[in-house]
Amino acid sequence: MKQLIALHSCQEIIKKSTFITIVAPTLSVQEAKDFIAEHSDFNATHNCWAYKIGQIYRFTDDGEPSGTAGKPMYNAIDGQEFDNTVALSIRHYGGIKLGTGGLMRAYGGGVSRCLQSADFEIMQDISEVILNVPFAYIQSVHNICTSFGATILSEDFNESGAIMVISMLAKNTEEFVKKSINASKGTITEMNQS
Repeated sequence: MKQLIALHSCQEIIKKSTFITIVAPTLSVQEAKDFIAEHSDFNATHNCWAYKIGQIYRFTDDGEPSGTAGKPMYNAIDGQEFDNTVALSIRHYGGIKLGTGGLMRAYGGGVSRCLQSADFEIMQDISEVILNVPFAYIQSVHNICTSFGATILSEDFNESGAIMVISMLAKNTEEFVKKSINASKGTITEMNQS
């Protein structure tokens, strides 16, 4: 998934109507609503919007024919694999009707083009591993963490060693656990998270 780094806007004139599209990162529904309220132009003909935050999404046509604005905007966000994203499209009507297909292309295409020209980062899946590490191999696990760019979240010592909770990119988890167990000749064990 992709996530925007900063607010980005684009403007197009389609058959005399001006479409101003603004996309921005958002981490909560309230943040998305605040963004829409702050950036909407109440002198415009329509302020259509869509947002996607994980599994939560909403959109509105704001007076345009049903399904011609908000849904295509959401589809552009989802189709380009963006998350934690809000999009607002402000339309100043120019006197020429676009028809339902034209509206869908104008709103969905506007968001799509705006996202394509915006700065974004790839969201990485992070996972945690819990290892039971004998004293003799604690330093080895620290070294393996460094080589994997993993972070030790906690180290709880007991009579035989330490229970270590380690965070890393999900794609590296299997290789990390295998390397740790091999380094300890099988004495390090992975614990299931409860």
